[in-house]
Amino acid sequence: MTLTYLALGSNLGVPIENLRKSLKYLSQKMIIKDRSKIYETKPYGEVEQNNFLNAVISVETDLTAQELLNVLQAIEKKMGRVRTLHWGARIIDLDILLFGEEVVQSDHLQIPHAELLKRAFVLIPLSDIHPQALFGKEISEWISLTGNSDDVWLAEESW
Repeated sequence: MTLTYLALGSNLGVPIENLRKSLKYLSQKMIIKDRSKIYETKPYGEVEQNNFLNAVISVETDLTAQELLNVLQAIEKKMGRVRTLHWGARIIDLDILLFGEEVVQSDHLQIPHAELLKRAFVLIPLSDIHPQALFGKEISEWISLTGNSDDVWLAEESW
């Protein structure tokens, strides 16, 4: 079993229900170990859209990284995600942040996640359940380096 960290995000429909529903689907395929608080975040990128709800969970899985990506994309599709606009609105977004100690570099999968250290909306919830240092720095240092931590706050909604 590999301890893996996944990011969850939603800003279409009823985002809290989308996060909860994705958790149910994920629990059918892997063991959910821990989950962060839920954060509301301003959208990342230049696309005008609603704020997101974001969270990070840790799971244990016996899937390979590629198999896990396939499962995540199948859940997104099942929930109605349509990929149209990069950094656009979405009913659900599921990303692999860390996959044990593995480093994966391929055309369609990069682990650790390529944007991990640039996104406070991922690092802040990650710090709830993964307080250890990342890549030689405390997570709080990485958060301050993003320059976008003011765009993330604790949501009123919870699990």
